[in-house]
Amino acid sequence: MKYKAFNKKIIELVGGKENIKAVVHCMTRLRFTLVDDKKAQTEKIKDMDGVIDVVNNDVAYQIIIGTHVTDVYSELIEMLGISDGDDSTENVGKKKNPVKAVLDVVSESMTPLLAPIICAGLLAALLSIVSLTGLISDTSSTYKIFDTVREAVFFFLPVLMAMSASKRLGVDPYLGVTLALTIVSQSINGVKGLNLFGVPLPQITYANSFIPILLALWFMGYVTKFAKKVVPDKVQYFFTPLLIMVIMIPATLLVFGPLGFYVGEGIVGFFNLLMKYVGSWLVMMLYSALQPFIIMFGAGNFIMPVVASLIATEGYDPAFISSCTISDIAVGGAMLGYFLRAKNSKQKQLFGTVTLSAIFGVTEPAIYGVFVKFRRPFIAVMIGGGLGGLFAGLTGVKAYSVAWGLFGLPSYIGKGDFTNLWLMVTSVVISFVGATIAAYMLGVPAEDGTKEEKSISKETGNNKENGLRAIPLKSVVGGNLIQLSEVNDQAFASGGLGKGIAIEPTNDKIYSPVDGVVSVVFPTQHAIGINGNNGEEILIHIGIDTVQLEGKYFNLNIKQGDTLKSGQLLGTVDFEQISKAGYDTTTMVVITNTNDYTDIIPSENKQVSNQDSSMNIVLG
Repeated sequence: MKYKAFNKKIIELVGGKENIKAVVHCMTRLRFTLVDDKKAQTEKIKDMDGVIDVVNNDVAYQIIIGTHVTDVYSELIEMLGISDGDDSTENVGKKKNPVKAVLDVVSESMTPLLAPIICAGLLAALLSIVSLTGLISDTSSTYKIFDTVREAVFFFLPVLMAMSASKRLGVDPYLGVTLALTIVSQSINGVKGLNLFGVPLPQITYANSFIPILLALWFMGYVTKFAKKVVPDKVQYFFTPLLIMVIMIPATLLVFGPLGFYVGEGIVGFFNLLMKYVGSWLVMMLYSALQPFIIMFGAGNFIMPVVASLIATEGYDPAFISSCTISDIAVGGAMLGYFLRAKNSKQKQLFGTVTLSAIFGVTEPAIYGVFVKFRRPFIAVMIGGGLGGLFAGLTGVKAYSVAWGLFGLPSYIGKGDFTNLWLMVTSVVISFVGATIAAYMLGVPAEDGTKEEKSISKETGNNKENGLRAIPLKSVVGGNLIQLSEVNDQAFASGGLGKGIAIEPTNDKIYSPVDGVVSVVFPTQHAIGINGNNGEEILIHIGIDTVQLEGKYFNLNIKQGDTLKSGQLLGTVDFEQISKAGYDTTTMVVITNTNDYTDIIPSENKQVSNQDSSMNIVLG
């Protein structure tokens, strides 16, 4: 066995055979489901020759090793004594830690709700501004009509949650929404003195909350399975929905509604006590300083349910969203400090790009593309973010909506009062300046390269760059070209799998970027390997974590060994449905044998079609 020693070490360091529940593989990584993640010696695994990185999150314990993962995996499952047919992602999902599974459902269900919640918050801020300027009176019909958007979003939060969570929990979305509409109707919501079959019901306001409906939908998933078993096939269309609702109405009003209501009240009460007796200043200082670490551990969304409960019941969040923004701006400040300090032209380009994305509220490119590599920016954010969070906590800054980054600042405007906004702006300035100065003082580690690299400018039409021969690669899909460092996947953003580019697709057709041969097509069709005629080894990875779709929405018409021409259609991918399923559709194209070439130069185009060049491989 070629990888026997490597796999033996992997098995030992993840805690032994008895600690491995299941293992699957993607195009570049082994994905373990472990009995106890804590038994895995992550740092020792990272130090192994042949391991690019380790990512441990809610998806799996992932060991990134490169495009030869198929060969490694084949030997690994033989050594573990399991068959290739027993380790599907479906089975892995079923064996997930219960706590992680619950957090997964809540996080995934909350994410689609952020768009209307952010919209409502920013619209409320805009109305505050125009009413203060006198353009629109807050008593006018125009004001009330637009303000109804905010009221509707939070009042019908159970309905939005039902739309988001139903499919995830195995429920017909229309029945899920029907149940949500029922409990927020004027006949039930907040009504006193109701009884069901003679059993008195507690007076509960279901509007503005999401936990009762989420618990009810979870139970509804099991009821749906039961109903489909007991109702004959010929009459399922008519009687299955009826049976489900006949069971769910009493179950929701008697059990899951009250339970969810008191759980929500408990969450809000706990954090109110925490702020009162511990101090919001400590919570905000710590979260603002430590958020990059939280994101790295894959727990960036764990606060969303808490925030939603606080805003729905109290009308504001006294700590977390403000801390998120303060920390994000501190990340941007740290990257600006590195940008000002760096002498390497490529590093300057990287630092400048991730600075802007962090300021606008997207920090993953900076954290995975820079922080993990250089490490010192973590210290800069702890200093700048900690100072900004401390000031915000001491001055009582409140977030009135789930909106972060610079664009979210208007949501800090209180009704007729700008004081909260100016305090938040001051907090942000403190965090940004503090992190910038700290990062500049800490500097870019010399071992990561400070020599100014020779600038290579493209000569149009002759495939040469300053006399160096270059291979142009066409775009694999039409869309918006972005830096690889901006991708929300550590393995690609860090450059560990090779240099390249990423594309946010705007159409569904996938093309070959070069003349060559298909080296591999992953069974789930989300990843393709191509060996170009000039020796280039190309990995096309369609979407992030799309391996879990198991080929759904992918329709490629190629197989291993096929000869390709540049621009040849490889198949189609339904990116719209993939996005609706909750997956990032960003498509990465990397040169896995990057070290064989002088450089990989991304195109300067912001938008590309399949006929446009996406990058050039400089041969030397």
